[in-house]
Amino acid sequence: MAKFDYNAAAELFPTRRRSPFGYKRFEQAAQAIRFAIEDLPPECLVGAFLEVDEQRYNGDAIRQLYDSADYPLARGPARGSARGPALGVERGVASGETRS
Repeated sequence: MAKFDYNAAAELFPTRRRSPFGYKRFEQAAQAIRFAIEDLPPECLVGAFLEVDEQRYNGDAIRQLYDSADYPLARGPARGSARGPALGVERGVASGETRS
């Protein structure tokens, strides 16, 4: 398998079932992966996929990319974990989103 480019632009597509999120585009794949793992409920990854450089990655592959030693961002708690939110960790901003 070719080395994954965490800096490439990425698109995250929701599951076909009812989902609390819609299509999102990110400037960096690492931001999309962090959003998928840390911000979405785990059940939203079932059927969702990430597209980077015309390659598609399902929910299990997204998790593997997040868990990889090559993942470049600081990891925070995944949604639904027992730990509270990580302090001092700034979230990436998807294209079209604004900061509060």
